[in-house]
Amino acid sequence: MMSLKELCAYETPSVAEMQSFLLADRRPTGHVNQVWPNVYIGNEVAARDKPMLYNMRITHIVNAASGPPHVNTGARFYRDMDIDYYGVEADDSTDFIMSVFFYPTARFIQAALSKNGRVFVHCLMGVSRSATLVLAFLMICEDLTLMEAIKAVRQHRDICPNPGFLNQLRHLDMSLVRERKKKLEAYKL
Repeated sequence: MMSLKELCAYETPSVAEMQSFLLADRRPTGHVNQVWPNVYIGNEVAARDKPMLYNMRITHIVNAASGPPHVNTGARFYRDMDIDYYGVEADDSTDFIMSVFFYPTARFIQAALSKNGRVFVHCLMGVSRSATLVLAFLMICEDLTLMEAIKAVRQHRDICPNPGFLNQLRHLDMSLVRERKKKLEAYKL
């Protein structure tokens, strides 16, 4: 966690700054990658590969592209596996409001990890919707800033949330930084 001095100096990056960082030094990404201890991001191919999910010992799945016409797997698709499923019917469009899913998804992931679960978060390509929800989880539950979260995930997977999602993550970042500053200032008194 950042100190009060570091938090006061911290500025949430602009969407353009984040896009520049995300588009630099891109490399091929597989169907699934572990991006945080027991947290994986992947695509539809991985989401439909039940033997692979079983071998990875996945216990929880977040489908960030749930329902038709997206990745229509759902809890029934995994009924023959011991999987807790959470579906988010999100469009990968700049005007889709993803932020309403930030806290519920973060709670789902945190609850899974607290039970030593393994969480697979996916969408169609595994770069925008799923990455956005994992970044929000890292910010909310692991106290990372937006850039810290992006850098942590980017070490393991090439991600590229759309500009609308990046803007919503910016607002989350600004809100969380304000809250952390208040807590640290109150603690100082």
